[in-house]
Amino acid sequence: MAVPLLNLKTSAANPQDDALTAIASFPTIVGTYWRMRHTERPVPVRSDLPHAAYYLHQLSGAEPAPERTRAIETYLNTVCDHGLNASTFAARVIVSTRSDVISAITGAIGALKGPLHGGAPGPALDMVLEISAPERAEAVIRAKLDRGERLMGFGHRVYRVRDPRADVLAQAAQQFYSDGGDRSLYELAKAVETTALRLLRERKPDRRLDTNVEYYTALLLHGLGLQTELFTPTFAIGRVAGWAAHCLEQLRNGKLIRPQSNYAGPSGLRYDFQAAAR
Repeated sequence: MAVPLLNLKTSAANPQDDALTAIASFPTIVGTYWRMRHTERPVPVRSDLPHAAYYLHQLSGAEPAPERTRAIETYLNTVCDHGLNASTFAARVIVSTRSDVISAITGAIGALKGPLHGGAPGPALDMVLEISAPERAEAVIRAKLDRGERLMGFGHRVYRVRDPRADVLAQAAQQFYSDGGDRSLYELAKAVETTALRLLRERKPDRRLDTNVEYYTALLLHGLGLQTELFTPTFAIGRVAGWAAHCLEQLRNGKLIRPQSNYAGPSGLRYDFQAAAR
Protein backbone atom coordinates (compact mmCIF):
# COMPACT_ATOMS: atom_id res chain seq x y z
CA MET A 1 0.00 0.00 0.00
CA ALA A 2 2.84 2.37 0.80
CA VAL A 3 5.11 1.79 -2.19
CA PRO A 4 2.89 3.53 -4.81
CA LEU A 5 2.99 6.65 -2.61
CA LEU A 6 6.72 6.92 -3.31
CA ASN A 7 5.65 8.37 -6.66
CA LEU A 8 4.65 11.54 -4.83
CA LYS A 9 8.33 12.32 -4.29
CA THR A 10 9.88 10.91 -7.45
CA SER A 11 9.81 11.66 -11.16
CA ALA A 12 9.61 9.30 -14.11
CA ALA A 13 12.18 11.57 -15.75
CA ASN A 14 14.88 10.10 -13.49
CA PRO A 15 14.28 6.33 -13.20
CA GLN A 16 17.55 5.72 -11.35
CA ASP A 17 16.39 8.02 -8.56
CA ASP A 18 13.13 6.04 -8.44
CA ALA A 19 15.09 2.81 -8.13
CA LEU A 20 17.29 4.09 -5.31
CA THR A 21 14.27 5.56 -3.52
CA ALA A 22 12.49 2.20 -3.57
CA ILE A 23 15.53 0.24 -2.39
CA ALA A 24 16.17 2.70 0.45
CA SER A 25 12.52 2.95 1.49
CA PHE A 26 11.56 -0.72 1.73
CA PRO A 27 13.15 -1.34 5.17
CA THR A 28 11.47 1.77 6.56
CA ILE A 29 8.07 0.80 5.12
CA VAL A 30 8.19 -2.76 6.47
CA GLY A 31 9.64 -1.79 9.85
CA THR A 32 7.24 1.09 10.43
CA TYR A 33 4.15 -0.90 9.45
CA TRP A 34 5.23 -3.87 11.57
CA ARG A 35 5.74 -1.73 14.65
CA MET A 36 2.46 0.12 14.19
CA ARG A 37 0.60 -3.20 13.85
CA HIS A 38 2.03 -4.12 17.24
CA THR A 39 1.14 -0.77 18.86
CA GLU A 40 4.75 0.41 18.92
CA ARG A 41 5.98 3.76 17.72
CA PRO A 42 8.13 3.86 14.57
CA VAL A 43 11.81 4.40 15.22
CA PRO A 44 13.78 7.30 13.71
CA VAL A 45 15.67 6.92 10.45
CA ARG A 46 19.36 6.07 10.96
CA SER A 47 21.43 7.18 7.99
CA ASP A 48 24.62 5.94 9.67
CA LEU A 49 23.65 2.26 9.56
CA PRO A 50 24.32 -0.08 6.63
CA HIS A 51 21.26 -1.31 4.73
CA ALA A 52 20.88 -4.70 6.44
CA ALA A 53 21.52 -3.35 9.94
CA TYR A 54 19.10 -0.52 9.27
CA TYR A 55 16.31 -2.99 8.47
CA LEU A 56 16.78 -4.87 11.75
CA HIS A 57 16.92 -1.54 13.58
CA GLN A 58 13.63 -0.45 12.00
CA LEU A 59 11.99 -3.64 13.28
CA SER A 60 13.36 -3.73 16.81
CA GLY A 61 14.45 -0.18 17.59
CA ALA A 62 17.84 -1.51 18.72
CA GLU A 63 21.13 -1.52 16.86
CA PRO A 64 21.74 -5.16 15.89
CA ALA A 65 24.79 -7.21 16.83
CA PRO A 66 27.32 -7.78 14.02
CA GLU A 67 26.45 -11.49 13.65
CA ARG A 68 22.77 -10.65 13.19
CA THR A 69 23.60 -8.01 10.62
CA ARG A 70 25.87 -10.40 8.74
CA ALA A 71 23.16 -13.08 8.66
CA ILE A 72 20.43 -10.83 7.25
CA GLU A 73 22.93 -9.21 4.85
CA THR A 74 23.82 -12.64 3.46
CA TYR A 75 20.15 -13.42 2.93
CA LEU A 76 19.38 -10.11 1.19
CA ASN A 77 22.37 -10.53 -1.13
CA THR A 78 21.41 -14.11 -1.93
CA VAL A 79 17.85 -13.30 -3.03
CA CYS A 80 18.37 -9.91 -4.69
CA ASP A 81 17.95 -11.37 -8.18
CA HIS A 82 17.00 -14.68 -9.74
CA GLY A 83 16.48 -14.24 -13.44
CA LEU A 84 13.12 -13.70 -15.08
CA ASN A 85 10.91 -14.95 -12.26
CA ALA A 86 7.24 -13.99 -12.02
CA SER A 87 7.64 -10.72 -10.12
CA THR A 88 10.63 -9.57 -12.18
CA PHE A 89 8.79 -10.34 -15.41
CA ALA A 90 5.78 -8.37 -14.15
CA ALA A 91 8.03 -5.39 -13.40
CA ARG A 92 9.67 -5.53 -16.83
CA VAL A 93 6.33 -5.73 -18.64
CA ILE A 94 5.04 -2.67 -16.80
CA VAL A 95 8.14 -0.54 -17.28
CA SER A 96 8.35 -1.60 -20.96
CA THR A 97 5.25 0.53 -21.54
CA ARG A 98 7.38 3.52 -20.42
CA SER A 99 5.57 3.59 -17.12
CA ASP A 100 7.68 4.65 -14.14
CA VAL A 101 9.90 2.41 -12.03
CA ILE A 102 7.80 2.80 -8.86
CA SER A 103 4.70 1.56 -10.70
CA ALA A 104 6.66 -1.38 -12.06
CA ILE A 105 7.93 -2.30 -8.59
CA THR A 106 4.38 -2.02 -7.26
CA GLY A 107 3.29 -4.59 -9.84
CA ALA A 108 6.18 -6.84 -8.86
CA ILE A 109 5.00 -6.79 -5.24
CA GLY A 110 1.58 -7.95 -6.42
CA ALA A 111 3.20 -10.97 -8.09
CA LEU A 112 5.41 -11.69 -5.08
CA LYS A 113 2.35 -11.79 -2.82
CA GLY A 114 1.23 -15.06 -4.44
CA PRO A 115 2.07 -18.15 -2.37
CA LEU A 116 3.64 -19.90 -5.37
CA HIS A 117 6.29 -17.18 -5.54
CA GLY A 118 7.11 -15.41 -2.28
CA GLY A 119 5.22 -17.33 0.37
CA ALA A 120 7.09 -20.64 0.64
CA PRO A 121 9.56 -20.09 3.55
CA GLY A 122 6.79 -20.02 6.17
CA PRO A 123 5.41 -23.49 5.33
CA ALA A 124 8.95 -24.89 5.18
CA LEU A 125 9.49 -23.80 8.78
CA ASP A 126 6.05 -25.08 9.77
CA MET A 127 7.01 -28.58 8.64
CA VAL A 128 10.18 -28.56 10.74
CA LEU A 129 8.28 -27.33 13.81
CA GLU A 130 5.52 -29.90 13.21
CA ILE A 131 8.07 -32.73 13.23
CA SER A 132 9.49 -31.29 16.48
CA ALA A 133 12.03 -34.09 17.09
CA PRO A 134 14.53 -35.85 14.81
CA GLU A 135 13.14 -39.29 15.61
CA ARG A 136 9.73 -38.22 14.30
CA ALA A 137 11.03 -37.07 10.92
CA GLU A 138 10.76 -40.42 9.15
CA ALA A 139 7.15 -41.12 10.14
CA VAL A 140 5.85 -37.59 9.53
CA ILE A 141 7.52 -37.18 6.14
CA ARG A 142 6.45 -40.65 4.98
CA ALA A 143 2.87 -39.82 5.93
CA LYS A 144 3.01 -36.57 3.97
CA LEU A 145 4.35 -38.34 0.90
CA ASP A 146 1.70 -41.06 1.24
CA ARG A 147 -0.96 -38.34 1.14
CA GLY A 148 0.63 -36.82 -1.96
CA GLU A 149 1.64 -33.64 -0.16
CA ARG A 150 4.48 -31.50 -1.40
CA LEU A 151 7.43 -31.11 0.96
CA MET A 152 7.94 -27.36 1.25
CA GLY A 153 11.58 -26.33 0.92
CA PHE A 154 12.45 -29.11 -1.54
CA GLY A 155 12.44 -29.08 -5.34
CA HIS A 156 12.44 -26.11 -7.69
CA ARG A 157 10.68 -25.16 -10.92
CA VAL A 158 13.99 -24.21 -12.55
CA TYR A 159 16.76 -26.15 -10.84
CA ARG A 160 17.16 -29.88 -11.36
CA VAL A 161 20.05 -29.88 -8.91
CA ARG A 162 20.41 -28.48 -5.41
CA ASP A 163 19.53 -24.79 -5.36
CA PRO A 164 22.95 -23.06 -5.12
CA ARG A 165 21.42 -20.35 -2.93
CA ALA A 166 20.55 -23.04 -0.39
CA ASP A 167 24.26 -23.78 0.07
CA VAL A 168 25.00 -20.11 0.80
CA LEU A 169 22.18 -19.84 3.33
CA ALA A 170 22.99 -23.22 4.87
CA GLN A 171 26.49 -21.94 5.60
CA ALA A 172 25.08 -18.66 6.95
CA ALA A 173 22.67 -20.58 9.20
CA GLN A 174 25.43 -22.83 10.48
CA GLN A 175 27.58 -19.83 11.35
CA PHE A 176 24.69 -17.94 12.94
CA TYR A 177 23.49 -20.85 15.07
CA SER A 178 27.03 -21.65 16.17
CA ASP A 179 27.27 -18.14 17.66
CA GLY A 180 23.85 -18.18 19.31
CA GLY A 181 20.20 -18.97 18.79
CA ASP A 182 18.41 -22.24 19.39
CA ARG A 183 21.01 -24.81 18.41
CA SER A 184 18.51 -27.65 18.88
CA LEU A 185 16.30 -26.14 16.16
CA TYR A 186 19.26 -26.07 13.77
CA GLU A 187 20.06 -29.72 14.50
CA LEU A 188 16.40 -30.62 14.02
CA ALA A 189 16.30 -28.85 10.64
CA LYS A 190 19.44 -30.68 9.50
CA ALA A 191 17.93 -34.03 10.53
CA VAL A 192 14.67 -33.24 8.74
CA GLU A 193 16.57 -32.24 5.60
CA THR A 194 18.60 -35.46 5.59
CA THR A 195 15.49 -37.62 6.06
CA ALA A 196 13.46 -35.70 3.48
CA LEU A 197 16.15 -35.99 0.81
CA ARG A 198 16.52 -39.73 1.42
CA LEU A 199 12.77 -40.38 1.23
CA LEU A 200 12.33 -38.19 -1.87
CA ARG A 201 15.02 -40.15 -3.68
CA GLU A 202 13.43 -43.37 -2.54
CA ARG A 203 9.91 -42.39 -3.65
CA LYS A 204 10.79 -40.41 -6.76
CA PRO A 205 14.10 -41.75 -8.10
CA ASP A 206 13.46 -40.28 -11.56
CA ARG A 207 13.18 -36.71 -10.24
CA ARG A 208 15.89 -34.54 -8.72
CA LEU A 209 14.21 -32.94 -5.69
CA ASP A 210 16.85 -31.18 -3.63
CA THR A 211 16.84 -28.54 -0.93
CA ASN A 212 15.85 -25.11 -2.22
CA VAL A 213 16.42 -21.58 -0.96
CA GLU A 214 13.21 -21.47 1.09
CA TYR A 215 14.31 -24.18 3.50
CA TYR A 216 17.31 -22.36 4.94
CA THR A 217 15.63 -19.00 4.51
CA ALA A 218 13.03 -20.12 7.04
CA LEU A 219 15.66 -21.39 9.46
CA LEU A 220 17.82 -18.27 9.21
CA LEU A 221 15.02 -15.70 9.46
CA HIS A 222 13.37 -17.56 12.33
CA GLY A 223 16.69 -17.65 14.15
CA LEU A 224 16.94 -13.89 13.75
CA GLY A 225 13.60 -13.58 15.56
CA LEU A 226 11.50 -12.66 12.52
CA GLN A 227 7.95 -13.96 12.60
CA THR A 228 6.70 -15.84 9.53
CA GLU A 229 4.56 -12.86 8.51
CA LEU A 230 7.79 -10.98 7.87
CA PHE A 231 9.40 -13.61 5.65
CA THR A 232 7.90 -12.44 2.34
CA PRO A 233 8.31 -8.71 3.09
CA THR A 234 11.95 -9.41 3.95
CA PHE A 235 12.29 -11.25 0.65
CA ALA A 236 10.97 -8.10 -1.05
CA ILE A 237 13.56 -5.94 0.71
CA GLY A 238 16.25 -8.04 -0.95
CA ARG A 239 14.54 -8.56 -4.31
CA VAL A 240 13.72 -4.88 -4.90
CA ALA A 241 17.34 -4.33 -5.97
CA GLY A 242 16.90 -6.92 -8.69
CA TRP A 243 13.56 -5.50 -9.77
CA ALA A 244 15.11 -2.05 -10.03
CA ALA A 245 18.08 -3.31 -12.06
CA HIS A 246 15.78 -5.14 -14.50
CA CYS A 247 13.61 -2.05 -14.87
CA LEU A 248 16.58 0.17 -15.69
CA GLU A 249 17.83 -2.38 -18.21
CA GLN A 250 14.40 -2.63 -19.83
CA LEU A 251 14.19 1.15 -20.14
CA ARG A 252 17.59 1.20 -21.85
CA ASN A 253 16.37 -1.44 -24.31
CA GLY A 254 13.31 0.68 -25.04
CA LYS A 255 11.18 -2.22 -26.31
CA LEU A 256 7.58 -2.97 -25.44
CA ILE A 257 7.04 -6.50 -24.14
CA ARG A 258 4.05 -7.77 -26.09
CA PRO A 259 3.99 -11.59 -26.35
CA GLN A 260 1.82 -13.27 -28.95
CA SER A 261 -0.55 -16.10 -28.09
CA ASN A 262 -2.18 -18.91 -30.03
CA TYR A 263 -5.91 -19.52 -29.57
CA ALA A 264 -6.42 -23.12 -28.43
CA GLY A 265 -10.19 -23.10 -27.80
CA PRO A 266 -13.06 -24.60 -29.80
CA SER A 267 -13.48 -23.57 -33.44
CA GLY A 268 -16.23 -23.80 -36.06
CA LEU A 269 -18.93 -22.67 -33.63
CA ARG A 270 -22.07 -20.88 -34.91
CA TYR A 271 -24.40 -18.61 -33.04
CA ASP A 272 -28.11 -19.56 -33.37
CA PHE A 273 -29.91 -16.20 -33.55
CA GLN A 274 -33.38 -17.75 -33.77
CA ALA A 275 -32.84 -19.91 -30.69
CA ALA A 276 -31.49 -16.90 -28.85
CA ALA A 277 -34.55 -14.86 -29.80
CA ARG A 278 -36.86 -17.57 -28.48
